[in-house]
Amino acid sequence: MNPVIECVDTRREQTISENIGLVHSCAHRFKGRGIEYDDLFQAGCMGLCKAVDAFDPQRGVKLSTYAVPVILGEMRRLFRDGGAVKVSRTLKELSLRIGRAREQLVLALGREPSVSELAQAMELPEEQVVEALCAAAPPLSLTESDEDGGGQIDLPADSPEDQLADVISLNQVVEKLEDKDRALIELRYYSGMTQVQTAARLGMTQVQVSRREKKILGILRQQLL
Repeated sequence: MNPVIECVDTRREQTISENIGLVHSCAHRFKGRGIEYDDLFQAGCMGLCKAVDAFDPQRGVKLSTYAVPVILGEMRRLFRDGGAVKVSRTLKELSLRIGRAREQLVLALGREPSVSELAQAMELPEEQVVEALCAAAPPLSLTESDEDGGGQIDLPADSPEDQLADVISLNQVVEKLEDKDRALIELRYYSGMTQVQTAARLGMTQVQVSRREKKILGILRQQLL
């Protein structure tokens, strides 16, 4: 392997390992809503991998700030698709084994294990554990299911913030916005500012920010259809 590529892959795996706790935190938000925790965790890992690959530190936000909406977006996609996450049989079996090992380590350690600890317990390379957790390589799909509409459950209607999580995961859509609109979205959803804080930063009133934000979200949703 090219040493440069190997170095990049190693950094990627390390970053994913260091931030795997974000996936657990997000998965706990959806416990008891009809989808198994392991499936939520797997979908969240896909989101984390996407976030790590697309993250640009020069944007001035933390990886965690950028990644959480992407992770939540992948989990919400699970509910919309009836809980269907397509993976190869081998990868699914490995994922189940990792799930059992994780449960044992949680009991033994009193906390969530790291990827390194999981790999050591299972006597597997870390990259193989990461691959099973992320399950991000083609032809995996979160937008196709074996049966249309089967097994779905009713969830509370998404707020604009929830719906925007999917938009943020498609960073190129946000990049197409006008400069001021993109700045508004970045301040509200990347930097976590309130509408009042955003208004002060952009020289607008809170009412103007609220109205403009609503319009921008509508535009973004249309572009994703």
